[in-house]
Amino acid sequence: MSAVAGPPPTLIITRAEVAALMQPDDWLGAVERGFAALAEGKATSPAPMAISAQGGVFHAKGASLALDRPYVALKLNGNFPENPATRGWPTIQGALLLCDGATGALLAVIDSIEVTLRRTAAATALAARFLARLASRSVLVCGCGDQAGPQLAALRAVLTIDHVRAWDVDPDRSRRFAETQRGEGRLVEVVTDLAAACGDSDVIVTCTTARSPFLEASFVRPGSFVAAIGADSPEKSEVHPELMRRSMVIADVLDQCAMMGDLHHAIAAGVMTRAGVHAELAELVSGAKRGRVDEASITLFDSTGTALQDVAAAAAIYRKAIDAGRSRAVAFGAAA
Repeated sequence: MSAVAGPPPTLIITRAEVAALMQPDDWLGAVERGFAALAEGKATSPAPMAISAQGGVFHAKGASLALDRPYVALKLNGNFPENPATRGWPTIQGALLLCDGATGALLAVIDSIEVTLRRTAAATALAARFLARLASRSVLVCGCGDQAGPQLAALRAVLTIDHVRAWDVDPDRSRRFAETQRGEGRLVEVVTDLAAACGDSDVIVTCTTARSPFLEASFVRPGSFVAAIGADSPEKSEVHPELMRRSMVIADVLDQCAMMGDLHHAIAAGVMTRAGVHAELAELVSGAKRGRVDEASITLFDSTGTALQDVAAAAAIYRKAIDAGRSRAVAFGAAA
């Protein structure tokens, strides 16, 4: 009688390997497939869990997704905003577990830093395809930490960008970001007058750790597209409720945005309800609802970051790692 084979080996995939395996189109395609699956009823994503810690917070997010096979992923990220300044470490660190949804086998353990940065930026680019004006040429990045570069790179894949501005409450940080971009052959204008910079920009991305809103309704001109990225917990807020009220708001996931996004704060302020949200991103991807309907509206993407993006990205990374045969494999499920 032949022996029964054990579970497949688990791949250990580092941040550097993730970056080498995935190209910009891969991230965008993975995130789009995830939201399309959600619209088709082939994905689930329970509410995330937050665990308070000294100096930061841990976020646990999980989701299931049916693609070439059923996948389930769980990500645990530590978010410690003081890390860059005090330790020279990333703000976000963690790991992503990818499992076979049919057998429970642990397929991969993936460093979460690159995944979190790139899948978040890919969702912004996906939303921009539906919500930014075709003539959009200028981008303002508010918050010049780790997320700024990936956001800009993802937007360049879907828009023709001629002018980039960078603003941060710490001017040195925006200057360092501009230097990094210059090293890649791209010019970024460092700005200190946020209101003026908003008035000159077609696309505004807010990717900060702010706990009080700084993007005022009066700053944003008609026809702009705003991607609000930073409010990934109930304590964070970037967009003034009045700007939310005036905008066509699209949520990545409505339930999650009402719980922890800038929508959460607009509802608490009494200027919006859940019914005031135009659509979820999955509805735009599926064609169930339209994106931008005119040239004058302000469109706003409330992005809280869903585990749906993580599992879709992890599945793409896993398939590429298998094809490349480069990642280390560990027999976690082998008998003792």
